[in-house]
Amino acid sequence: MKRVNIILFDDFTALDAFGPAEVFAKTEAGCDIRYYSRSGGAVTCSIQNKIETEKTDAIDRKDILIIPGGIGTRRLVGDEDFIRKLKTLASESEYVLCVCTGSALLSKTGLLNGRKATSNKKAWEWVTAQNKNVHWIKEARWVVDGKYYTSSGITAGIDMTLGFISDTVHRNAAKKIADVLEYVRHKDKNFDPFC
Repeated sequence: MKRVNIILFDDFTALDAFGPAEVFAKTEAGCDIRYYSRSGGAVTCSIQNKIETEKTDAIDRKDILIIPGGIGTRRLVGDEDFIRKLKTLASESEYVLCVCTGSALLSKTGLLNGRKATSNKKAWEWVTAQNKNVHWIKEARWVVDGKYYTSSGITAGIDMTLGFISDTVHRNAAKKIADVLEYVRHKDKNFDPFC
């Protein structure tokens, strides 16, 4: 069973985190999904719900790391302590999946330098300005470069996670999950209809 560590912060976009979490929850082998934040405790999301989290220091298994986006990323890109801790977590994780403007946070760590990535098209100018050493691909729905997966805005995180399942488990596993979720997925990672 894989551990899925989801990093949360105030004003993260709910579907950025819970869309991929729902996909992972539907895998046949199951996943141990946990929510973390820098200080632990309650974190408020975009729909004003409070989510209880553990401290990031408590992460003991680093299989899959998910970094959601949301308006809260605007504050965190300049938070050197947060970015330093995120760099350590991402470096030590087997896979890193970023949704929406979560890629801005990962780009600030320098781990995407020289790599391909994408992000939300509505925040494109802001995200890409965070690190000019990333090869940003605007037309992509999601991008894979090594262990790093980055997606466009919000629901693209679901498509990316299904793509990840297809890449790492089997494409039939991704199809079964999409069917259970009654989700019509975008299978072409190179084309984002919202671009």
